[in-house]
Amino acid sequence: MYLSKSRYCRGVQCPKMLWMESHKPELFDDSVLNQAILQTGNEVGDLAMGYFGPFIEVPFREHGKSRMLEDTWRFLQDARAGRGPVNIAEASFDFNGNFCSVDILRVEGDGVHIVEVKSSTHLNDIYLHDMAYQTWVLQQWGLKVLSTSLMHVNPQYVRNGDFDLHQYFVVEDYTDEVAAMLPEIADRVEHLKAVADQEAEPACAIGCQCSKPYACGYQQWCWREVPQPSVFDLNRMSTKKAVSLYEEGVRTFSDLQECGVKLNARQQVQVETELSCKDLSVNKDAAQSFLQGLTFPLYFLDFETFQPAIPPFDGVRPYQQIPTQYSLHVLESPDGLLTHKEFLAKAGEDPRRAVAEHLVADIPAGVCTLAYNMSFEKGRIAELAKAFPDLADQLLAINEGVDDLMKPFAAGDVYVRAMGGSNSIKAVLPALFPHDPDLDYHALEGVHNGSEAMAVYAQLADMAPEQAEQVRQQLLSYCELDTLAMVKIYQFLIEVAR
Repeated sequence: MYLSKSRYCRGVQCPKMLWMESHKPELFDDSVLNQAILQTGNEVGDLAMGYFGPFIEVPFREHGKSRMLEDTWRFLQDARAGRGPVNIAEASFDFNGNFCSVDILRVEGDGVHIVEVKSSTHLNDIYLHDMAYQTWVLQQWGLKVLSTSLMHVNPQYVRNGDFDLHQYFVVEDYTDEVAAMLPEIADRVEHLKAVADQEAEPACAIGCQCSKPYACGYQQWCWREVPQPSVFDLNRMSTKKAVSLYEEGVRTFSDLQECGVKLNARQQVQVETELSCKDLSVNKDAAQSFLQGLTFPLYFLDFETFQPAIPPFDGVRPYQQIPTQYSLHVLESPDGLLTHKEFLAKAGEDPRRAVAEHLVADIPAGVCTLAYNMSFEKGRIAELAKAFPDLADQLLAINEGVDDLMKPFAAGDVYVRAMGGSNSIKAVLPALFPHDPDLDYHALEGVHNGSEAMAVYAQLADMAPEQAEQVRQQLLSYCELDTLAMVKIYQFLIEVAR
């Protein structure tokens, strides 16, 4: 097999991935590819090229790797002779079918420095394998590698005025760590190619590598014999613990009971409900206690946000959750009128002030506000209060009244078998109302989940007016369904608690 640095890293994660790529590529599930993350990586990578000053980039040629190698050699010779920039982006090398493009290659005398750029905010172990493979390829190619570094996003950077490239990135030296890994590279390369080229499907036990460090597009194939449900479906069961149980032969919910595996209260409810084939399990006293703690009028709140990797506004960190809109359903009394309010900020501007002002106008201090997984909404409100001191008292007063509609489900006081162990509103809603077309996220037009909402809002400012208006309506409809869903879930709790 022809190895690139991405293929090498996939092989480090699980050699069987490479065999699947060679022999069963049609089984790949491309839903594991998050286009927004890929786009972010490209944006951060492009930004990083200028970190060390003037640079030249080797043009990418999908079917012209030889041209990329020729361009790299020419740019390298020019840099050494003082005829061109010493920083070469996407410098490309190949040794016996082992290819890599170095994000930033810095030429110094007769040696080079490798700089690997990542859009993450910290080191991941797989990055060390990535850098070690690149270093090995360049050394086999005949280059003297002086250092190997990782450039990643600084999570502590807060924009204040003009964007500061050198504050935004952190460059960390991992030369010693990479050097310690180099002796194993040649053998691993040989092994990975042998696995990829063999005729028989390699035997590979399922494990943590099926999802870490990256989601595998072949998991459905490899997990085809895992029972449903299995230990992997247990609520809040770590993958490491589930893998350990699975390897011991504890795989089904029946196995869990027979082996006396210690479960928390929520997991016990899930197992018992599944084994007894009950559709619904309710602790009425606990559900009533939760409901009695709520007061009218009830405000049902949901935020949508976007998370730009590169802070576009003052006072914003990389990947900060920036509120862009909210939906608010208001129930005046148990049998009273249900009203709806909403706000969506103008795209292309910092939306936080407008969101904060509309929020304090729409939610009176001291009322009971319900969110689903309230830590998210409370976190955004607290950030708005910090950003706008003149609104802080009102915003923090709203925060004081926030309660979590997820509590009865997270505690196991209310469990529906169709939830499949998940407390997410996207699992709870269809479990409670499987045949209600008005509560079907899949029936929405354009925007069906939070990731899609983030992505389209980030593009909204660049859309033509007609398209932008259509997308705005899609965003409003999606967010409205989130709070309508909360109202319906609340009403369900009332019914089952009686």
